[in-house]
Amino acid sequence: MYTRLLGIAMVLLMGCQDEDTQYAPMEGMVYCAEANPVSFNPQVTTTGSTIDLIAKQLYNRLLRIDPITGEFIPELATSWEISDDGTEVTFNLREDVKFHTTRYFTPSRNFNADDVVFTFSRLFDVYNPYHFVGEASYPYFQSVGLDQLIRNIRKDSLYQVTFELFNPESSFLANLATDFAVITSQEYAMTLMANEQMDLFDQLPVGTGPFVYREYQRDRLIRYYSHPEYWEHQVNLDQLVFDITPNGTTRIAKLLTKECDVTPHPSATQSSVLRQRDDIELEQQDNLNVGYWAFNTERVPFNNPQVRRALAHAINVDKIMQAVYYGQGVKAASMLPPISWAYQQQSNLPQYDPEKAREMLSAAGYENGFDMTIWAMPVSRIYNPNARKMAELMQSDLRAIGINVRIVEYEWNTFLQRVGEHRHDSVLLGWAADTPDPDNFFSPLLSCAATYSGKNPANWCNPEFDMLLTQALDTTEQAQRQQFYHQAQQMIAKQLPLFPLAHGKRSQARDSQVKGISLSPFGGISLAHASKKP
Repeated sequence: MYTRLLGIAMVLLMGCQDEDTQYAPMEGMVYCAEANPVSFNPQVTTTGSTIDLIAKQLYNRLLRIDPITGEFIPELATSWEISDDGTEVTFNLREDVKFHTTRYFTPSRNFNADDVVFTFSRLFDVYNPYHFVGEASYPYFQSVGLDQLIRNIRKDSLYQVTFELFNPESSFLANLATDFAVITSQEYAMTLMANEQMDLFDQLPVGTGPFVYREYQRDRLIRYYSHPEYWEHQVNLDQLVFDITPNGTTRIAKLLTKECDVTPHPSATQSSVLRQRDDIELEQQDNLNVGYWAFNTERVPFNNPQVRRALAHAINVDKIMQAVYYGQGVKAASMLPPISWAYQQQSNLPQYDPEKAREMLSAAGYENGFDMTIWAMPVSRIYNPNARKMAELMQSDLRAIGINVRIVEYEWNTFLQRVGEHRHDSVLLGWAADTPDPDNFFSPLLSCAATYSGKNPANWCNPEFDMLLTQALDTTEQAQRQQFYHQAQQMIAKQLPLFPLAHGKRSQARDSQVKGISLSPFGGISLAHASKKP
């Protein structure tokens, strides 16, 4: 099934060759990516590196959010209406949208209401044949409670569907506009079921997006071809290759030697070198994200808020900002970044004070300290450019108050799996928002539902906190929602299930011949309009 490669140079310069078909050289682009994908279906993961690789490249949603105005824009839906009581949302669907034709599936019909019903009923309907494929884990939707919000999805006609909700919710449309809410093919799913191959559904993708899946070689590459019948516009690139390159220095080296055309997350040191190159364009964008240090609050002694505060007081965040972010981030004063409309600076977040840290530990019964682990993610992300270096700085700070720290690292997908199983004492992670809605920072990370789905790294379930989120979602009045989110931020700063550290700036470096790629303040990256011409 998969294409044989003669070598990486061939991958970068030429189209691939099937066993029986020769392809002429293609206009293509190579994007240096930092990690292997967890899956090829955004429904079943919240991993940002995976979402960048697949969501906007292979799929479409019903609607999206304009990154400048924040307004909803039709995508596979042409329009929508909300009932007076807010419990029904009706979408009119776009006609003549083609699904991908691949080597493993040839569609016999266009996108229609059946695909929408199938896609979202998988989340909550135990009678959907795919609900339990992949252990029934849909982490984003489960963490924001979407699987508990949708009562039914009604097919009104071939090109109209209605979502029936148990109650109105102010963030419903925003959640349908995330990169997780992509539309999948019901016909493809049923074909795999007939062939007893249902486990392939999330690994061999079929969507309606600008690119068609061609092949994946773990730790090497992902290859896409353009979708020749893409509904929105002509795709400029014949071929798109993601070169899997976890090491940031290697990614920059490949950019400079023209092995890669685009690379994300260059460090500040690398950026200073790249700015001197006329053939390289460097872009930076304020972004809705947060890097944090999360404590496993179900483990002793991290179940004690005073111990968590003591540990946070020991950390010199200003030194971290200098040594890790190099001016490409701002020190966090809340869980929310300052560009969020619900942001409120928290004056009671712990500040660097080793003496106070020692006093608090002694009062909590740990005057002699203890041993603990800090898990450091092995990839560079917007919210944390170098988790290993950050962990080493924290290890030194904590040693000064009698805490012995062991740093733990794993391959990225293994790391995420084990954090989801709550094997850690503490972990350096972060979150890049998918919508401007403030709930996107709270429910996916700190709700009780997120704990059950394994996506709450603090393993923290607080019914009072959940009630604040529910109250914020029950109203559409922004001023009221803002007050609830202010209280939520205050509770996080007081209880400290996680310690917000920084908000990073999103950056990318690209060859000057590459056009049509813009950074968004939220969500993943789209290469639908990318081109590469002298």
